[in-house]
Amino acid sequence: MAASIVHMLRVCALPVGMALAGLATGADADLILHNGKIVTVDAQFSIRQAVAVKGDRIVAVGDSAAVLKAERGPKTQLIDLKGRTVLPGLIDSHLHPLEGALSEFREPLPPLDSYAAVQQFIREQARKTPKGEWIVVPRTFPTRLAELRMPTREVLDVATEHPVMFDASYVLVVNSLALKISGITRATPDPPHGAIMKDERGEPNGILRNCPQLLEGRSKGLFPAAQFTEADNLAALEQMLKRYVAAGLTSIGEGGAGDDEIALYRKLKAAGRLPIRVVMTWWVNAARPVEELAREIRTRPYRPNAGDEWLKFGAFKVNVDGGMTIGTAYQRAPYPMAGRQLYGHIGPGYQGQRFETPEALLAIFRVAREMGWPVSAHCQGGGAIDGFLDAMEALNRERPIAASRSHLIHASFQSPAAIQRMKRLGILADVQAAWLNLDAPALEKVFGYDGLRYFFPLRSCLDAGVIVAGGSDHMIRHDKNRAVNPYNPFHGLWVSVARKTVHGKVLHPAERITRGEALKTYTIWAAHRQFSEQHKGSIETGKLADLVVIDRDYMTCPEDQIKDIEPVMVVLDGKLAWRR
Repeated sequence: MAASIVHMLRVCALPVGMALAGLATGADADLILHNGKIVTVDAQFSIRQAVAVKGDRIVAVGDSAAVLKAERGPKTQLIDLKGRTVLPGLIDSHLHPLEGALSEFREPLPPLDSYAAVQQFIREQARKTPKGEWIVVPRTFPTRLAELRMPTREVLDVATEHPVMFDASYVLVVNSLALKISGITRATPDPPHGAIMKDERGEPNGILRNCPQLLEGRSKGLFPAAQFTEADNLAALEQMLKRYVAAGLTSIGEGGAGDDEIALYRKLKAAGRLPIRVVMTWWVNAARPVEELAREIRTRPYRPNAGDEWLKFGAFKVNVDGGMTIGTAYQRAPYPMAGRQLYGHIGPGYQGQRFETPEALLAIFRVAREMGWPVSAHCQGGGAIDGFLDAMEALNRERPIAASRSHLIHASFQSPAAIQRMKRLGILADVQAAWLNLDAPALEKVFGYDGLRYFFPLRSCLDAGVIVAGGSDHMIRHDKNRAVNPYNPFHGLWVSVARKTVHGKVLHPAERITRGEALKTYTIWAAHRQFSEQHKGSIETGKLADLVVIDRDYMTCPEDQIKDIEPVMVVLDGKLAWRR
């Protein structure tokens, strides 16, 4: 473990003193969990037997006999753990809860893992969708399809009386009718930052790179076939947040909230319906004039860290590039032509998409920093990472940036030089393990094994002293293991430790980290990224009573069982929030 990280977190942590230095003056704890293995994740990574809770705070941690003697009162609820392991409440630093919530709010989705499955979904939707209305294939990626190939309009033409859209995030694929009603022809010019891809005859093949604004009828949003009321949105979001708690999470980072989502979270909290702690990242669409963005940043009534430990703002965010799973991440060098089959839209010299010029990115960040925001950016490719760090270098010359805890989001294609710059500038990393497990086999066909040497390089980051927060980027489906980007935190912990792909291959084992380090990415380091390390992220006296009891010992179970760990009980804010 990097000494600099240990030093930083010891400086930031609350003074704990003796393990049994409880806050309560009498034996009146509300809850005591005892006879277990309490993995505290404190500065010494202590292992204890019991933890006592009063109100929403931890009042004692230590040996079972001592905690029971000091803190047990006549009304104390006792839970005998019978040797089970307790971890700090887990934190997923990056999810998209509303998108995931709505994806199956009306009905469950079938697996969409092949052309045949996609076509069957379209046929089923066509039977119950009025003619002329859009059918949307929910977000998936060519890296997750059996064909390992981006579909084209011909694949989607199984429906001829409905416009069809295959959502691959920064790339959309539409059928022939959608092209026709949208007026997209071989003569249609490419929009700024976008491209209409063509077949060998020069006709649009249905693949649209970053140009959803060209599609007629897309104003209704991601799910145009179903209109959701505000009550629907609130109910769906609340239910999704409860699923996160059942997965062992007690805090989440909303990965990119706009005005509508911010309003929903506030309404849930006001109504007493917010079941999990939420830190909102304020996202703005940066594909606009800088002057307009600057005015919005200065006038919106949002401020960093405004709120409390149930709901508050975190960082300011823009998107610098596209996605690696669809070939729009902005890379340092042109994509290998081996990616043409997978992505369906790359040509010689193509490096991906960069959504802002370096000058515009710096100007946007300068205004956000002026308003006190930590700045963050979606950066998948190496070129995007370097561009973000260039902007940080410029801001750092004006005034040191480290105290802001600004951070890279995803930062998938790293380099030793970029990691060293991150350390020097004090830039944090917000990373997602699932992509290594699910997408690395397809990416290896494009970039080669050596080309993925610094893909998700946790060991290199930690050795350099870069603080890393873990997360999932959950976006579609309700099930924690079958979601598009699984939000099961134990899956993320397992991938961080094992670095195994879905096919069982270990990808660059030199980048593996220990179980303790992986746990910190989902606890104390994630809390640090949220400016909350004095309140959560470890089991220590004075901190919020957020705990998860699990069905096996995370620290010693066989490595491949880590992903199979199930929560038994979740304590949130000192109350039993979920129990199996």
